[in-house]
Amino acid sequence: MNSMNSDTKKPAKIRRSLRGKLSKYEKIHAAAISAHNVYCSLTGSFHSLPDFYIIGAAKCGTTSLYQYLIRHPSVNPGIGKELHYFEELYYRGENWYRACFPFKFQKFFSKLTHDEIMISGDSTPRYIDHPLVPNRINKLTPNAKFIVMLRNPIDRAFSHYNMNIKHKYEKLSFEDAIKNEPDRIKGELDEMKKTGKVSYKYYLYAYLDRGIYVKRLKQWMEIFPKENFFIIQSEDFFKDPSVYYNKTLEFLNLSKYELDKYGTHMEGRYNDTQIESKTREKLESFFKPHNDELNSFLKRDFHW
Repeated sequence: MNSMNSDTKKPAKIRRSLRGKLSKYEKIHAAAISAHNVYCSLTGSFHSLPDFYIIGAAKCGTTSLYQYLIRHPSVNPGIGKELHYFEELYYRGENWYRACFPFKFQKFFSKLTHDEIMISGDSTPRYIDHPLVPNRINKLTPNAKFIVMLRNPIDRAFSHYNMNIKHKYEKLSFEDAIKNEPDRIKGELDEMKKTGKVSYKYYLYAYLDRGIYVKRLKQWMEIFPKENFFIIQSEDFFKDPSVYYNKTLEFLNLSKYELDKYGTHMEGRYNDTQIESKTREKLESFFKPHNDELNSFLKRDFHW
C-alpha cells in the first residue's frame, strides 16, 4: 500500500477506536453522539457517497473480498465494513451516511496525483435480503455498482447455523432448525417491507430462504441493470482469489493489483461438524429448482 492511501485510511481507524472507547461512558458517549450529529449536518454534503456495494450474500466470503479491495491504492474505505445504513440505520439520514465516507476533496486530490480516481464502498451482506434496500439505494446512488458473492446454499445455510450455535442464538439441531424455519420466519419479510424495520428473527433463522438467491437478484435487477452487477461464485473465489480479486478490480474500473497475501478473513471454524448425508440430499432436492432458475436467469452454471 502506498503512503497516500495509508494516510487517507487513518481517520476511519481513529473514529472506530474512539467510538469503542466512548461507549463505556454513557454521558460522554451521548455528548459525542450529539456533537457528531451536528458535524454530519454541517459537513455531510462535502462527503462522497459509495461507488460500489457488496450486498451479500452472508457467509459467502464478503469480508475477505472487502479486505482485499481496501488494500488497493485507489480504494478508500468508509468507517467500517458493514454500515447497515439502508436496512437498520436508515432513520439516521443521508448526512450521517455521507459522513461515513471520505471527503470529496480526497477524490479530487487522488485524481491529481494518480491515474485513477479514489473510490469507496459499503459492504453489508444483509442488504441483499431486505425488500426496501434496492429502492433506497437507487434514490441515493442510482449509478452504483454491485458485487454479489454466492456460495452453495447448503453450505451457506450450515455455516450460518453454526455461527448461530457459536454465539448461542440457536439451540435446535440443524435438522430441527430447517424444519421449523417456515414457522420461525413467517411474515417477517412482509413486515420488513411494510414497516421498513429490520427483522432479527429473519436474519437469524432464515437458513434456507436466504439461499434462494434468484428471488433476491430478480428484485434487484428490476431496479438496476444487470451490467451493474458482478456476481462471484464463492467456491471459485477461494480457489483462486487473485484471479477474482483482479476481475473485481476490472469491474470497478481500477488498475490490476496483486496482494502479497490472500488470507481468509472471518472464516467460520465450527468444531468440524458436518451435515448428515440424508439432510444434504434433502436440501439438494429443495434447492435444485431454485438453483436451476438462477442458472437460467443469469445464463451461467454455478455447478452446485
